[in-house]
Amino acid sequence: MPPSPAVRYNSGMHENLLAALRTVNDPELHRDLVSLGMIERAELVGGTAEIKVNLTTPACPLKATIEADVTRAAMLVGGVDSVRVEFGAQVRTQATPPLPGVKNVIVVGSGKGGVGKSSVASNLACALARMGASVGLLDADVYGPSIAHMMGQGSARITANAEKKMQPIEAHGVRFLSMGNLMPAGQALVWRGPMLHSAIQQFLKDAAWGTLDYLIVDLPPGTGDVQLSLTQTVQLTGAVIVTTPQDVALLDASRAIDMFRKANVPILGIVENMSYFVAPDTGHSYDIFGRGGAKKLAQSFGGLPVLGEVPLDTEVRQDSDAGRPAVLAHPDSPAALSLSQIARNLAGRISVQTFQGSLEPLPMA
Repeated sequence: MPPSPAVRYNSGMHENLLAALRTVNDPELHRDLVSLGMIERAELVGGTAEIKVNLTTPACPLKATIEADVTRAAMLVGGVDSVRVEFGAQVRTQATPPLPGVKNVIVVGSGKGGVGKSSVASNLACALARMGASVGLLDADVYGPSIAHMMGQGSARITANAEKKMQPIEAHGVRFLSMGNLMPAGQALVWRGPMLHSAIQQFLKDAAWGTLDYLIVDLPPGTGDVQLSLTQTVQLTGAVIVTTPQDVALLDASRAIDMFRKANVPILGIVENMSYFVAPDTGHSYDIFGRGGAKKLAQSFGGLPVLGEVPLDTEVRQDSDAGRPAVLAHPDSPAALSLSQIARNLAGRISVQTFQGSLEPLPMA
């Protein structure tokens, strides 16, 4: 992991500021910000403590908590009249990055079709990019690609760069690849397993993804060739399981969880999509598919995290059809707010998992 920038001091108060910041723990990692290497700057300018904190992700779900804790601790230092906290971000990766330049690869699976997996994947990618992360999106649903349409680039075609690598298409601040941009619209792809494996290899290793904090992979339904190819090709950071609340969806979601566990892929969390419906005229909430299934599923696997519940919302469908995901088209809608929070929760889970994989303190000047 790269060392954090040196902490700069002046006016003779740096030791007290630093001591104060050693009392502030990251609320998810449960270690102090100084030993985690998250303090880039700690200066006393006049009576103002100027502190820069490098978060483990720009989508940190507890940024406000960290700011409040840093401010409270710094105000206890003698000579400090005010505190100015600035934030940066440095997304970490596992000891061996999964792909050159790519820090984390996250697959989004479902076990069955029709649960809104692709919609969740595209919204997560756009939400993370909107929060400041560098994000890629790979449509691995080779037989039924939909990401190109959902990203508003159904007519675009993938080209090769000077190094003869596939050049991802960019939309909404996200770089993506989809078979939908290689095949004519509506044309069926009739391939056997080995050809699928070859396509996944090319999408991952023969594409110019550049530097990415997160590569989100939208999987096809089921537990077949594409899933196996991915686990054999790249070290996955983890999997997100999308389900709807009803029992038939939960049965297939449990199979997806079991497959990833057998392949030693960590489960980052479960998303309950179409969790409930709020009538726009009355505001009354209806549990059309039986809300709470994701929680039951999580408990049946020993307490997996539930990243969030997304309400059934016609705007999500309309926005996907229009090629502009809901987190961008209607960011203040209940569904978009839920999806954005799920993206924060996911980023937080990845940060926790990354640090749990290394018990050694991060380097600090």
